[in-house]
Amino acid sequence: MNKTIRRASVFCLLLVLALLVRVTWVQAYQGRALADNENNRRNLIGQYENPLGNIIVGGEAITGSVKTGGKDFGYKRTYVDGPLYAPITGYSSQAFGTSMLEGVYKKILNGSDDRLKTVMDMLTNKRATPGNVLTTIDKGVQRAAYDALQGKQGAAVAIDPATGEILAIVNNPSFDPGSITGANDAAAWDKLIEDKGKAMENVALRKPQAPGSTFKLVTLAAAIENGLVTNLDTPTGTPDPYTIPGTRTLLPSEAGSAACNNASARTALRLSCNNVFAELAHKLGQDKMRAMAEKLGFNTETATPVTARPASKYPTQKMSVDQVAQTGIGQFDVQATPLQMAMVTAAIENGGKLVAPHSVSEVTDANGNVLESFKNPKSEQVMNPRTASMLQDAMRTVATEGGGKPAQVAGAEVGGKTGTAQRGVNNSLPPLAWFTSYGKQGGKQIAVAVVIENSDTDRSEIGGGKLAAPIAQKMMEAWLKK
Repeated sequence: MNKTIRRASVFCLLLVLALLVRVTWVQAYQGRALADNENNRRNLIGQYENPLGNIIVGGEAITGSVKTGGKDFGYKRTYVDGPLYAPITGYSSQAFGTSMLEGVYKKILNGSDDRLKTVMDMLTNKRATPGNVLTTIDKGVQRAAYDALQGKQGAAVAIDPATGEILAIVNNPSFDPGSITGANDAAAWDKLIEDKGKAMENVALRKPQAPGSTFKLVTLAAAIENGLVTNLDTPTGTPDPYTIPGTRTLLPSEAGSAACNNASARTALRLSCNNVFAELAHKLGQDKMRAMAEKLGFNTETATPVTARPASKYPTQKMSVDQVAQTGIGQFDVQATPLQMAMVTAAIENGGKLVAPHSVSEVTDANGNVLESFKNPKSEQVMNPRTASMLQDAMRTVATEGGGKPAQVAGAEVGGKTGTAQRGVNNSLPPLAWFTSYGKQGGKQIAVAVVIENSDTDRSEIGGGKLAAPIAQKMMEAWLKK
């Protein structure tokens, strides 16, 4: 064999070896990654080849599957009371992917999770029978919030403070996830994302906004924990008119200077006196205020297991003294979701212990075997029980003598806090109306937070007690009177 042929033969052999190495690498090492790639259409077809597993509320499936009659996709997702439960389920769409619980537990619900597979399934790489997701949502509380929010734009969350179980997550406007489950629902999708997708915006979990005076609960908690307030009925010595520290700007209170001048902590919470809470925040300083807020969940992306993203926020950047004072009344850069404010109230009602909020109790296979359980959630003592008791006492005054009267539930102990938060450049947008409360009766307890973004109410009449408290009342009543 001459030299040229020999060299050509060796070169060809090396090319063959290189191809064999590459094929081996792709099959042995990259096979799983390629199989799981979101752009692999075979996976998408496989997900809808058979009926999906279900999301369960109160022992009943609120999802289902129906045959499509199509060539590629054998089934598509269906929903029971889709708009009612959309903030919980999210959607499972052949064209647009998944969201919320449908997204978090996609592999459980479509049978591709390895925990569902038998030994034979593993050997044959067969898709297993799908599992189910059991939620903590209470039908009555969910329905009460949904009905009460009709005609208003806003959101509400309810939590059982003792267990951390989320009893309701409601948004209005909502949407029907069943309208976008197919492969050819582009028109329905386009309609939903009009107006920046507001119908699919999960305000309850994922839209932090200024919490206004409901944040005064956090300020008062920090003040009690740090010894600035030792008695709810002792005058604070805070003047009104009150000038924001570091400025020449007067900070008004809706109740007026005469009522808020030298007010006690109890009176200040009942009348929502801005001067008292701005001064408490000023005296505490940024670090102590932030520490209390973070103990209650601010600056952390809470997983329910749907992640509340972006996180509710207490500023971490260095603030001026006037900015710190403004945070004491829930303004400047303080932002919170209804979930976050419900967590604050839940910790107060639960003796200062915050139990991790969760909307799923168990994840099971098709035979009911538990794959994941949330029945022993993490808990943390975030404030002294005495602090929590004092806060409950002050909140009861708000509900019996203040703006929280519309939240009263017959025969139950109720405590609350109203809030009205300015927004927009020069307050150009209607203010947010907030209300957060707790209720307990006969061994049952509930913590609720409601925010109203828009309604047909005249601007001068917008307030947490008028707009949001009646919704909280309906939710608490649905749980306590069950």
